[in-house]
Amino acid sequence: MRNKKGIYNIDKVSIILFLVLVFLGWINIYAAVYNEDHNNIFDLSQKYGKQLIWIGASIILGVIILMIDVKFFSTFSYLIYGISIVSLIAVLIIGKEIAGSRSWFQIGGFGIQPAEFAKFATNLALAKFLTSLNINLKNFKFIFKALIIIGIPAFLILLQYDAGSALVYTVFILVLYREGLSGSILIIGVIVAAIFIFTLLLNKFIVIGIIISLTFLIFLLFKNSRKNIIPIIGLSILMSLFAFSVDYAFENALENHQKKRINVLLGIEKDLHGAGYNVNQSKIAIGSGGLTGKGFLKGTQTKYNFVPEQSTDFIFCTVGEEWGFIGSLTVIILLLWLMIRIVKLAERQRSAFARIYGYGLASILFFHFFINIGMTIGITPVIGIPLPFFSYGGSSLWAFTILLFIFLKLDAARLDEL
Repeated sequence: MRNKKGIYNIDKVSIILFLVLVFLGWINIYAAVYNEDHNNIFDLSQKYGKQLIWIGASIILGVIILMIDVKFFSTFSYLIYGISIVSLIAVLIIGKEIAGSRSWFQIGGFGIQPAEFAKFATNLALAKFLTSLNINLKNFKFIFKALIIIGIPAFLILLQYDAGSALVYTVFILVLYREGLSGSILIIGVIVAAIFIFTLLLNKFIVIGIIISLTFLIFLLFKNSRKNIIPIIGLSILMSLFAFSVDYAFENALENHQKKRINVLLGIEKDLHGAGYNVNQSKIAIGSGGLTGKGFLKGTQTKYNFVPEQSTDFIFCTVGEEWGFIGSLTVIILLLWLMIRIVKLAERQRSAFARIYGYGLASILFFHFFINIGMTIGITPVIGIPLPFFSYGGSSLWAFTILLFIFLKLDAARLDEL
């Protein structure tokens, strides 16, 4: 018999985790911008007051999504994606430039960032494409089409000078891998990243020498490799050409501040008062929290604004300083719990569309989680992306809410199919 409960089938664990994370985020935004002259937690002129409005709106948005017919998301996936692409083009023309990035539509006192909403639109379109008839990710033609769907929004976001948001789209490769993409593609991706890093750290000619030496060693140690001599030599030449081009790409494709941040991260240069300032102050703030933290509203790094962007990209510093290791670990566990929960729900789906969308959601959340927390402790580059459900900002909160609640609606519909 078909289950008509609909909204009552929503995964309650995910809902609770969502509400807890949003509440903790709001409390820490309050702490990050706290001022004794403006200490009313409901002051709508302050960031925490505005965030409260966005939280209320996101909850309403989530409820609306849960009430929509589940077939809507699959049927109109490409239309939603198309609207998203149009908005990304429009913001390049009429958008407002903030911090060097033309990524915002300004509406009164509020800003809307289309790049945040493009994530769920791309996730829907990719899920729709991969569930089309006769799709086989062993076939390059279908891989190419999937990469086009992923690449168009990423390219338009790059044109906005928002490399951080564009990099998020690289995680869709994990979704393709789950759906049958060869693992060799992932291995090649790791090799390319390694060549890029080692070329910056060493010298392109040294790296090319290492590539040629490894190719020669493969022929000596593995007799079967001689049967594939042409592909192996071809791959070696391609990797050598890539290593040779890294310096040019690094100098011409990246902005000065991006190059500085990468050099500081790799230890090529130290700049504690420039590109490395944020990360250095962030590590001081988190480290000073110790085991249990300094206490709510008692963080000195937070109170005296030593860490820039502490309510947005560096919100985790507030957690580390005021709530210490225990508080930081709690936030990490909650976020990991939500991601693991999403993967578990994705694996139980009867619909391939829902499963693929779920993996896309989990991948996006993991990228934001890993990069955001990583950059606050100096293990990933500072690329300016928010911590899911935690950082200040209406666009990111609404986008993550839409991402999550569409999947929860898809999961609830699974029971209606029984």
